[in-house]
Amino acid sequence: MRSVWADRLMGLLVRFVGLVILIATLIAAAASFLYNQAQEADQASRVATQINMRLRDHIAVLEGVRALYQSDTATSGPGIRSYLAALQPQVHAPGMEGVGIAAAMRTGDPAGIEAQLGANYGRDIKVWPGTSQQPIGFAVTLVEPYTPRRNVALGFDMYSEPIRREAMRRAWQTGRPAASGIAYLAQEKAAQQKQPGFLIYVPVYARPRPATGPATPADSAPAPLAPTIATTPGARPVEAFVYAPFRTRDFMAAVLGEQLHSIDGIEVRAGEGPSAPLVYRHGAIGWDAHEQKLRVADRQWTIRISYGRFIDRLGRPLGIILFGAALAFLATQLHRVQRRRIDAAQALAEERARHAEDRELMIGEMAHRMKNAFARIGALARITLRESTDLRDFEARFDGRMRALSDAKQMLVTGAVDTVDLGKIIRRELDLMGQPADAAQGPDVQLDDETAQALSLAVHEFVTNSIKYGALAGKGDLAVAWRRVGDDIELSWVESALPETPQIVGESFGTQFIRTLIERQLKGSWDRRAADHSLAITIRWPDRDIAA
Repeated sequence: MRSVWADRLMGLLVRFVGLVILIATLIAAAASFLYNQAQEADQASRVATQINMRLRDHIAVLEGVRALYQSDTATSGPGIRSYLAALQPQVHAPGMEGVGIAAAMRTGDPAGIEAQLGANYGRDIKVWPGTSQQPIGFAVTLVEPYTPRRNVALGFDMYSEPIRREAMRRAWQTGRPAASGIAYLAQEKAAQQKQPGFLIYVPVYARPRPATGPATPADSAPAPLAPTIATTPGARPVEAFVYAPFRTRDFMAAVLGEQLHSIDGIEVRAGEGPSAPLVYRHGAIGWDAHEQKLRVADRQWTIRISYGRFIDRLGRPLGIILFGAALAFLATQLHRVQRRRIDAAQALAEERARHAEDRELMIGEMAHRMKNAFARIGALARITLRESTDLRDFEARFDGRMRALSDAKQMLVTGAVDTVDLGKIIRRELDLMGQPADAAQGPDVQLDDETAQALSLAVHEFVTNSIKYGALAGKGDLAVAWRRVGDDIELSWVESALPETPQIVGESFGTQFIRTLIERQLKGSWDRRAADHSLAITIRWPDRDIAA
């Protein structure tokens, strides 16, 4: 048998193991969630880096075109066209709409620009819109590679439009590439599906003019006018801008390609915060979007990316939690099953021990009963002998009492009737001892077979002991009574006027047997007291009177 402390220790150990499993599960789930978050953040960072690198590639192309333009303005059209044809930026770094030149001119005097357009494209192209309020302008003289849609932008005075003008001024003043705000490109007029876009400008500062020599188209360019529009003191004169136009959706599709299918949502804003102008949006932005910075020339944009991988982000941690909870539950259930098996084994062992004890008790009781039976028969013989006048009378009396005793025992053993009257059992036992019927008083109480047998044995034991040592041996008075007390039956056996007070410190085998029957079989109580030449026994058990 395991001790109670061992069982408690095992229970605490199982609970501790379950708790450890749950804690480890929560840690693993949190680690999985954080790992997925870090992985997505790293992917978002790579996407931002990819966009920034592509923008730097485009700026590098613009700076190369600027260097070529500065080397020989007169051959800018054919030279730039050949350079871009060899470089093929639309193949190696797709994303921009092309490369253009916006040359300086005096507002109201576009003849030089229109002549340059005619030289570049072999047809008459006018400068537009012609409504600029600025003293100078920068009209598009070249856009490569040429397409019919891009043809719309030829001759457009970019300096007449405020968004473009603001970016051109920054590039002019700083000498570095500058990005415009969000605007619709001039070539969107010929597009079936219009897209917002932006432009990046690189300034081409005016070169020193030669002191003598024939006039060239470049000498008529408005580069000397540049200082009149400089917003920063000391700005250098500029004769043109090399620029690249971008359509936002086409640019993002060209840079990210198939990656867009693995991104649940992407959002680009021209600045920081939700109030910044929206540049591009694809899909839906979730609560867990990762924010990165984009460097668009001299401006900083914000890109937010949401991957929306619910299974990876939450499904896997949830699965880990459920698996850990299942393991903890399984450990607890295994402990409970084992506990039930152990309890069943303990109960079986206790039942076997109790049966062995009962067998020993019954064997001892049989021997005790045989001894008591012989003693009782001898007592009956002596009582009958004192009452008989002769041998024939003794035979008749003794035979009748033996038959009555046999009938009571037969009824007790075989259970010939369904119920037995308590008074009948007591009065028959007392009648065998020659006691009057009024010696036992009580209400009608019907006993089932189990209760009847237990009480018959108890009364039999009381009678036997009284014959040996008490009132039925002719040494005192006997009073037997029973009554209902609530839901219980109470039986009292009182012997008084005895020669001496009985000694009941210990229990005989028969008394121990009867007490066990009362407590175990009847679920009742037993009380025995001796005082002042008297003996009082009280039995109390639950009323199971099926006839009531």
